[in-house]
Amino acid sequence: MTTFPGSPRILKGGIVLLDPASSAVLRVITLQYNADTLSRTLQVQAVAGDGADRSEALRIKGPPAETIKLDAEIDATDQMEFPEQNGTVGQFGIFPQLAVLEALVYPTSAQLKNNNSLQGNGTLEILPMEAPLTLFVWSSVRVLPVRVTDLSVTEEAFDVNLHPIRAKVSLGLRVLSVNDLGFAHKGGNLFMNYLRQKEQLATLAQGGTLAGLGLKGIP
Repeated sequence: MTTFPGSPRILKGGIVLLDPASSAVLRVITLQYNADTLSRTLQVQAVAGDGADRSEALRIKGPPAETIKLDAEIDATDQMEFPEQNGTVGQFGIFPQLAVLEALVYPTSAQLKNNNSLQGNGTLEILPMEAPLTLFVWSSVRVLPVRVTDLSVTEEAFDVNLHPIRAKVSLGLRVLSVNDLGFAHKGGNLFMNYLRQKEQLATLAQGGTLAGLGLKGIP
């Protein structure tokens, strides 16, 4: 694909995995193509509800529960024309790219083996396995700690060895806030940065007037 000289470089969205203890970057997963749409749902954490005191009607318990849905495309069709120049694509199609994304929802084989050994040795309490801190990056003002809640893969085309060469991946993400991680955690700090940036952006939005709503004042 050709581009016009001087055309702006399009940034990619993606996922960054951090070590939960040291915050060191473990892996960067760049989406091949940015999604055309990104759906976000914010569920308000209100105090008011059945049986709640009326004095609590305007109070909220914390940040909303925010979920994100997006569809990503992975396509190796063009690369298949020159497989000798694209080593893994020629051998395995897009299996490696799919495996990276699917690994987000798996514990590692080493973790499973270790827990099995602990159980065999009679360990009374085996802690759930800890995953890397997952960050969803969608521009410099949206770097969010998230948990992958669901992952759906639709493979649409295959090479002669039945390796997938085109697929659509649907990702469901839940934003982790300070309620989930605490203020001292790296993820909690990133959430607070995200919230502060949201507040700063809100100040740039042009305000309306009561007259624009057909009001001369509040009745």
